Amino acid sequence: MSVTLKKRITIDPITRLEGHGKIEIFLNDEGDVENTYLQIPELRGFEKFCVGRPVEEIPRIVTRICGVCPASHHMAAAKAVDAVYHVDIPHTAKKLREMYYLAHFIHSHHAHFYALAAPDLLVGPDGDPAKRNVLGIIEKVGVEIGKQVLMFRRLAQEAQGIIGGRFTHLVWCIPGGVSKHLTKEDVEELRVRGKKFLELTAFTIKVFNDMVLGNPALVDLILKGPYVLKSHQMGLVDENNKVNFYDGMVRVVDVEGQEICKYEAKDYKSHVAEHVEPWSYLKFPYLKAKGWKGFVEGMDSGVYCATPLSRLNVSDGMTTPRAQEEYERMFSILGGKPCHYLMANHWARLVEMMYSAEKFMEYVEDPDITDDNVHKVPSETPTEGVGIVEAMRGTLTHNYKTDENGIVTEANLIVGTTNNNATINIAIRKAAESVIERGKEVTEGILNRIEMAFRTFDPCFSCATHSLPGKMPMIVNIYDSKKTLIQTLRRDS
Repeated sequence: MSVTLKKRITIDPITRLEGHGKIEIFLNDEGDVENTYLQIPELRGFEKFCVGRPVEEIPRIVTRICGVCPASHHMAAAKAVDAVYHVDIPHTAKKLREMYYLAHFIHSHHAHFYALAAPDLLVGPDGDPAKRNVLGIIEKVGVEIGKQVLMFRRLAQEAQGIIGGRFTHLVWCIPGGVSKHLTKEDVEELRVRGKKFLELTAFTIKVFNDMVLGNPALVDLILKGPYVLKSHQMGLVDENNKVNFYDGMVRVVDVEGQEICKYEAKDYKSHVAEHVEPWSYLKFPYLKAKGWKGFVEGMDSGVYCATPLSRLNVSDGMTTPRAQEEYERMFSILGGKPCHYLMANHWARLVEMMYSAEKFMEYVEDPDITDDNVHKVPSETPTEGVGIVEAMRGTLTHNYKTDENGIVTEANLIVGTTNNNATINIAIRKAAESVIERGKEVTEGILNRIEMAFRTFDPCFSCATHSLPGKMPMIVNIYDSKKTLIQTLRRDS
């Protein structure tokens, strides 16, 4: 639903995302965009829920933050709990965690492409709203292909169930490893699904090549549209600066691709701080080396992107051959690195899907994958730990402090969408400034083009909304039938 006043346009709710949000657009007297705000009215507060609980319970609790990306929180929490207990998990346990996570990436990126991104790409930004959805996509690609698309997601979830027992709310990772190992029969089941992952990922890349790159209007939208944002980039890399979702160091490069910092999980507070604004429950991380300069892009800005495209921007490539080919082709067509075309995030997800499918099959063929040594009992006194993984939406940080009995005393989460909060706001403002023209009607298609700015980030606001006590009041504005403000209710946290 959108509400249009003389000097204010509201898009509420925004669509095709996980969670709830609205966009407020304010116009000046001449009818030009003066400012925009992405407001997140929901509060989840899981950081507070974790305090007072035994730390070994946290990986099970945080999966309830979101039903779309529960494995991301499970993995980051598990790594943080391992660090709390100062335990190195067995190498097979690490492989199993990463194997599970690769399947999770496949199903999530696949769902995003067909359900959230493709309606704009394949049906068109100005297409019939009734067809900008999964049904419209099936109409475009055909029913049989639509069935294959749905099967792909099911197979990925089944693979997660085989590895970890569940594919949504996991109880599998425990301090020091995992609670379940694979049998040879499990591996055969996973091999069948892994081959399908490769086949169907290749098909999806072909769909993108034919229907997106083969459409000059969409190529112009990617390269010449309003979805360009020059910001610093963040992502997890291995010891060779190659992309890795589960393990490695966080690398940050500037607008021109030069390294700003590269840090281990335990050092994140030396590099990232969090800013708060009174109009959103969602915090705004920024780089300490740059400082908070507000909602601006460019070399001097303190804000950054942590997205699939960012992961490819900060890396020196992929560790699997077909993904590396796609990586090189993508940057060749887009003009090199770093790439600041936000719409290219949809392409980057497909490169990551290919990497995930190939890496998954590497683990299927790994002779150590059925080793039953998957747990090391922790023996040291718990203190503090940080776990970082790459969630589908960006770098995910979990930080827990405990007392000597392992009871959580402090918890902090910086999730992928939180990292991107400032840049999402900038992107929305730039899109609104580009498509809203004074004196011209603001159509549904124009509003959708503004929403397309945040969809490039695939935000998950259920994951991202946490409180910062003492700083974030709840404010309720009440309007009458003529949209006149009649009362404001305020409750300070």
